[in-house]
Amino acid sequence: MAFTRLLVDKVVAITGATTGIGRAIALEMIRQGAKVAVNYYPDETQTANAMSLKLEICEIVKEDGDAWFHAVAGDISLPESGRQLVKETVEKFGKLDVFVSNAGICPFYDFFTITEEIVYKTVNTNLTGAYFAVQAAARQMKEQGTGGSIIGISSISALVGGEYQTHYTPTKAGILSLMQSCAVALGKYGIRCNALLPGTIRTGINEDDLNGDKGEKMSLRVPLGRLGLPDDLAGPAVFLASEMARYVTGAQILVDGGLFVNLQ
Repeated sequence: MAFTRLLVDKVVAITGATTGIGRAIALEMIRQGAKVAVNYYPDETQTANAMSLKLEICEIVKEDGDAWFHAVAGDISLPESGRQLVKETVEKFGKLDVFVSNAGICPFYDFFTITEEIVYKTVNTNLTGAYFAVQAAARQMKEQGTGGSIIGISSISALVGGEYQTHYTPTKAGILSLMQSCAVALGKYGIRCNALLPGTIRTGINEDDLNGDKGEKMSLRVPLGRLGLPDDLAGPAVFLASEMARYVTGAQILVDGGLFVNLQ
């Protein structure tokens, strides 16, 4: 049986999308027929990741990836990086239908010894940078007059505390709140704004931390019996980007294997 792809003719931009959750979302949106532009941090490692992502996309589309994919270097903590991503997406593909604010950092630090530098860097990357990137995307969608979908990658940490995440959890609560307020502010333009709240997801950032006993113990708390993988976020993101979610805005979707309802 042939299945209809959900994002044919859609143009998507995603921040922080050469690794982890962002990369998984980018690949699945390509599989669903979208053209995708991604932002990545401008260092040697992420530049290499962007090139490998393009090669993977070539394998999916069975042709030159340039027709489907565009990569834009930039530090998302700087407001101009989000604006540049939107600008180059439209220059490349002619429009912007879906925007995924995904870029973020999650360093673990003790509350009493964390430095101002780390706090400001986390807030500027996870929340302030996201704010201005979402603003740029919304301006473009409003100008187009055809609506759109904005997805903020928040976290289960928006709903619970973390001993070594006092600087991180407020930023993820902020993303959730931003999507709720944007849903109200942008609904009149047909722009839907929703948040995805991942639980504990195995990525390159936390793989070492989750190896061994810690990961095993955390898995036991998840009703579905395992920690999440980046691909687990791809389906929910595609749903929110697609017309199947045309009456969904201001929503928060936990993607956590049931962890939140099992926390005691």
